[in-house]
Amino acid sequence: MDMNRVNNLTEYVEGIMNKQDGSELYLKYKSDIGKVTPQEVFEIFYRQYNKGSQPKEILVFLDKIINVFYKSLVAYPWKRPAESSFIGVLMQENRALVQKLDSIKNIIKEKDFSASKKELTSRVMELQEFNQHYLKKENILFPYMEKKMEKFNGLAIMWALHDETRVQIKKVIECLETEDCKEADFNGEIGRLFFAMHGLIKKEELILFPAASEAIDEKEWDEMQAQSMEYGFPYIKRPYEGKGKTQVNRENSGFAVGVNKEYLFRTDTGTLNFQQLLMIFNTLPVDITFVDEDNKVRFYNMSKERLFPRSPAIIGREVEKCHPPESVHKVNAIIDAFRAGEKDSASFWINIRGKMLLIQYFALRDAEGKYRGVLEVSQDITGIKELKGERRLLQWEK
Repeated sequence: MDMNRVNNLTEYVEGIMNKQDGSELYLKYKSDIGKVTPQEVFEIFYRQYNKGSQPKEILVFLDKIINVFYKSLVAYPWKRPAESSFIGVLMQENRALVQKLDSIKNIIKEKDFSASKKELTSRVMELQEFNQHYLKKENILFPYMEKKMEKFNGLAIMWALHDETRVQIKKVIECLETEDCKEADFNGEIGRLFFAMHGLIKKEELILFPAASEAIDEKEWDEMQAQSMEYGFPYIKRPYEGKGKTQVNRENSGFAVGVNKEYLFRTDTGTLNFQQLLMIFNTLPVDITFVDEDNKVRFYNMSKERLFPRSPAIIGREVEKCHPPESVHKVNAIIDAFRAGEKDSASFWINIRGKMLLIQYFALRDAEGKYRGVLEVSQDITGIKELKGERRLLQWEK
C-alpha cells in the first residue's frame, strides 16, 4: 500500500465531501486515482469513518468516488477464488441475483404495468431471499476481516448499504401492494433498488473480495465456508458442506485455562468463564431445566422470576418424580418419542395465575445424533401476545 497515494486520495475524498470542484480535484489527483488499489480504498474511507463521519454521510458521496476509481479497480490483478470457496459462492449468488434483476427488467419492458403488478410483486418478493447473502457478509466475512486490520472497521459503511437495500425492497413491495400505485412511482422505486443492488455487487467484486483475498488465509476461508452452512444460498444450489459443522464444533469445543488460571468453557461459538456462563443462564427470561439421558434432573437455572418452584434437592432425582402423578404418563411419552427419534420438540401453553405460560420440551442430541436428554423451557408470554406493530427505536419503559 502506497501511503503517499493514500494521503493524496484522502484529500481528494475530503474535497468531494466538502463539495469542492470535482473536475479540479480530479486533475490534481489524476495520477493517484489511476493507481488506487482495493486495500487503499479501505484505508481512505476508514479515515473518514474514524474522523467521525457517519456511514450515511459517506454513502452520499460513495458511488461518485467509486466510479472515479473504477478503471484502476477493475484492472487490479487479484487471485480469483474457486467457485466452491466462500467468496466463490458469494460471487455465484451475485450472478444469480443479476439474472433475477434482469428478469424483472424484462417484465417491465414487455408488459403493461397494471396487468403485470401481481407478477412483479412476486418477483420483487423473491429479492428478499438475497438477505442471506448480506447476512453471511455481516456475520462471517466482516468479523474475520475486522480482526485482521483496523481499517476494515470501515465495513460499517457497507453494512449501511445492506440496510438501505433492505429498506428499498420493502418500499417497492409496499408500492406494488398499494391499490393506487402509479407506474411512475414504481419506476422510481425499482430504479433505486436496481441501483443499490447492482452497486453492492460492484463494491464487493472490485473492493471487498480482492482486499479480503489478500488478508485472510486458507484455513480461515475453510472456517468461513463451514460457518456459512448455517445460512441460505439464494438462487443457487447449496454447496458441498466439506468438513461440515459437526467436525468444526468437535475440534474447537472443550475446556481451556485462561490467563488467570481460571477454567474456561470453550466452544466454536465463543469462550466464557464459569461466572459469565452462570450469569447468562440466570438472566435468560425463561426457566430452564435439563434432564439427562438417564431421566435424571441435572441442572436448572435461577431466573429472576421463576414460573415454577425448583430446589437444589431435585438434582439427581428421577424426572417422573418431579411431576404430579396425573401428568407422569405425558412426560414419559415425550421422553420415549425423543429417545426413539420420532420427535424433537413438544409445546404446551396454559393459563395460570393470570399469566399465559408457554412450556416447551426439546430433545438434546450429540454430534452423532444420539439422544442425550431433554431441555424444558418455560416462558411467560403474556406480554409477548399483546405486542402490536413494531418498535424500531429505543424506548425505555417508564
